[in-house]
Amino acid sequence: MIPRYSRPEMAAIWSPDTRFRIWFEIEAHAADAMAELGMIPKEAAKKVWEKGKDAKFDVTRIDAIEREVKHDVIAFLTHLGEIVGPEARFVHLGLTSSDVLDTCLAVQLSRAADILIANVEKLLAALKRRAFEHKNTPTIGRSHGVHAEPTTFGLKLAFAYAEFSRALDRLKRARAEVATCAISGAVGTYANNDPRIEAYVAKKLNLAVEPISTQIIPRDRHAMFFATLGVIASSIERLATEVRHLQRTEVREAEEFFSEGQKGSSAMPHKRNPVLSENIAGLARMIRAYALPAMENVALWHERDISHSSVERMIGPDATVTLDFALDRLTGIIDKLLVYPETMKRNLETLGGLPHSERVLLALVNKGLTREAAYKLVQRNAMKAWHGEGDFAELLKSDKEVAQKLSHAEIESIFDLGHHLRYVDTIFERVFGKA
Repeated sequence: MIPRYSRPEMAAIWSPDTRFRIWFEIEAHAADAMAELGMIPKEAAKKVWEKGKDAKFDVTRIDAIEREVKHDVIAFLTHLGEIVGPEARFVHLGLTSSDVLDTCLAVQLSRAADILIANVEKLLAALKRRAFEHKNTPTIGRSHGVHAEPTTFGLKLAFAYAEFSRALDRLKRARAEVATCAISGAVGTYANNDPRIEAYVAKKLNLAVEPISTQIIPRDRHAMFFATLGVIASSIERLATEVRHLQRTEVREAEEFFSEGQKGSSAMPHKRNPVLSENIAGLARMIRAYALPAMENVALWHERDISHSSVERMIGPDATVTLDFALDRLTGIIDKLLVYPETMKRNLETLGGLPHSERVLLALVNKGLTREAAYKLVQRNAMKAWHGEGDFAELLKSDKEVAQKLSHAEIESIFDLGHHLRYVDTIFERVFGKA
């Protein structure tokens, strides 16, 4: 985790203090379950909680023990024994390290997902507000970066709202899929514990019971989780790229908020650069990069190896912390985005009516021309307008072959912006529901 791209609440989930606290809770809940089943004395389980619930686990001490024993869970249990005393011998009975590690990871990923879900919901609120604000703000649509037909800026934002609504649904499903508990022993057979211990711990930690595990929770769950984060990152980059293009000097239809005292360039005082959008476009690439190693973690040897462990210690914190930061930053961009309707109108009119070319084509076809013949007539006039040789509508009126099929009044009626925007309400109702 890089502090520059970390927010405190998400970063705290992955801190050693949080990790060891979760490990303790797993062990203490398991001890309670064992006590209820008569496997250990109830007084021993009670003592574990009394000594450990308010304990400040010494990370430095645990690290020192680990350097000697070369095993992180054993190092923690050794330190826990120093805190609890003789009753610590009843801790971790019949468990294996992965019971603690995998269940802890499930808790951490669930908590991280909850923050990310809240982030997406905030982004959706900003997108909805701005979409309705510019629902009827005309702008040119572009395909291949070239002017196509008119749309509205509100529709651009409604498109993003629908995309992140799908992201929210996927994230909720991914959270549910990864939130499972396994306390099943060395190869998942409960040989030295009892499935009821697992069920008890799962309930206490708000997790589902893993139906079948080996020594570990199956990693296809984690692969889907990180793949979902990668798809969300792609949606972030798509919207950030749109902002970056709209802020280009030649376009300048929208731009990031530029605060008082902000500087865009160390050399050129006039610069206002889309640095926030560029930043999260770059971060999105990193988040996607974490999805592949998560998928490669699925194919482990037999009941378990540890090739996945080093991967997850990196991608768990990095992917969730980075996505948290990127979503928060994107919400700020949309919330404060500066929008220039007059520039949109000017750009829409730049090509002298060419965005209405399809309507001319269809009108000629409706007058009896073949599509090929109509296309030829429209294109030859469109290319003249493209090269600045006249206004498209006037060129059509002057074309004798076009004039044989369409009157001047009919040509004028074709160049109606409202025709292109007449279903905006319908689309908004599909995306946002009825008002």
